Amino acid sequence: MTYWKDGEPNWRKLEQMARRGWGRMQRMADDEFGNWGGNVRVGRMLASGDLRLVALYFIEQQPRHGYDLIKAVEERSNGVYSPSPGIVYPALTFLEEAGYVTSSADGNKKLYTITDEGKAHLEENRDAVASTLDFLARTGEQMNRFREFVRADWPFAEGRPEEGNVPPHWGERPGRPDHDRPMHDAVPELEAARKALKQALKKARKGSEDQQRRAADILRRAAAEVDGLGDDEVDI
Repeated sequence: MTYWKDGEPNWRKLEQMARRGWGRMQRMADDEFGNWGGNVRVGRMLASGDLRLVALYFIEQQPRHGYDLIKAVEERSNGVYSPSPGIVYPALTFLEEAGYVTSSADGNKKLYTITDEGKAHLEENRDAVASTLDFLARTGEQMNRFREFVRADWPFAEGRPEEGNVPPHWGERPGRPDHDRPMHDAVPELEAARKALKQALKKARKGSEDQQRRAADILRRAAAEVDGLGDDEVDI
């Protein structure tokens, strides 16, 4: 497959390649990024010390089981990150051995409650806790925005000419802001004519080559007539 045609980029081949890549990104959003809890180790997202502080923060709010902590972290990250039990329970064991939490039997589970020592330790590290919680929230928000972006349809312009080797963005782009600059120093009739000309040009660009050439001839004649009005340059 060649990406060059007659010394110019082969836009059709390049667009085909881009569409295939876009499809792979969409599958990644569902298959990989959608299951971070199973695919990404907590050490890559939170250091062990950060996870312990976050666990202590949630336990301070109310006594919790290990599963409750997993769900709390997942909720804080907008569903993007869910630490595995193999990471959470060793962190709870550390907190208990350090005297920061106590555990009590609650059926077949352990219920963890913060101690005075744990509250004091948490108070000494409030800034670190706030920073970690903010990191979880921002990461979740950014990843969800990425998911929405790649799950969308092909985001680039459609409606390009069917014939000829042209870039896929040739022509108007849906949703692109129209940066129109009105002539504030012109009489209303001239400003209205300028807007009408602009709309006519948009329509002409979508026409056939013959229609575009005819439009060019009309514009050249009109420009010559306007230029003949006087020596001052008229900006249309």
